[in-house]
Amino acid sequence: MSMALERTTLVAAVAGFGVALLLDVLLRGQDKRTWPAVSSALSIVLALLSAAVAGRWLREAQGPFLTLYDVLLSNLFSLTLVYLVAAWLVPALRGSSAIVVGFLGVLGVWCLTESAVAVSLPATFDNPWLWLHVTAGKVFLGLCLPAAATALLLLVRSARATSNNSDMDAAVWLTLSLAFVCHSFMLIAGAIWAHSAWGRYWAWDSLETWTFITWLCIALLLHARVTFRRMPASYGWSAVVAIFGLAILTFLGVPFLSIAPHKGVM
Repeated sequence: MSMALERTTLVAAVAGFGVALLLDVLLRGQDKRTWPAVSSALSIVLALLSAAVAGRWLREAQGPFLTLYDVLLSNLFSLTLVYLVAAWLVPALRGSSAIVVGFLGVLGVWCLTESAVAVSLPATFDNPWLWLHVTAGKVFLGLCLPAAATALLLLVRSARATSNNSDMDAAVWLTLSLAFVCHSFMLIAGAIWAHSAWGRYWAWDSLETWTFITWLCIALLLHARVTFRRMPASYGWSAVVAIFGLAILTFLGVPFLSIAPHKGVM
């Protein structure tokens, strides 16, 4: 796939997010029609993103993981895929689809503004543990997104004193718990890769530090959820949204503002 065709495919995918969001808004309240329409639109977007990622991968002969454009493009694919699977398995996550799709659309526009010039991967990146590390990180973000979106929706509903939200609340904590497992595996795989690449498991560089802070925040929140059962639900939902913001800062901000040796790998 040529660079021009890749960009055209990406533009079509971003437009697809807009169509999915429009369908979500127009069909809101029609439960039997909303999700089938939105998921169908997102499936088409996923196919377009798959073509863009595969085309770039084949053309550059390396995974799209190093530059900010690469990271945004591959995350658009993984976030969309994980959300579709998660919402299919946990229907309570479908209610926040407008928030999820809106976020993905913004991410897509951001991707279009970045330079698509490729950079060669260092030799240290040729390691199977890196692939496991990156995959776990992308699944982690993919699970955090619907968890945070659903938590945000619950906050809005609680302010309006609307109906029972127990199913959505349970979905938030289930999804965040699974995200925590993926984050933990990401740290383990990353440490093994770092030892293979640089002869050390951990160096406390900026990305490693902020990744650990994110992991620690999730661990503390999940512990508080179990320990302090009388904690107002809105506190937990607010914390979930804040943790997602921290995760985005960690994975899409810190690697490109620091001198971390594995810059941009997520």
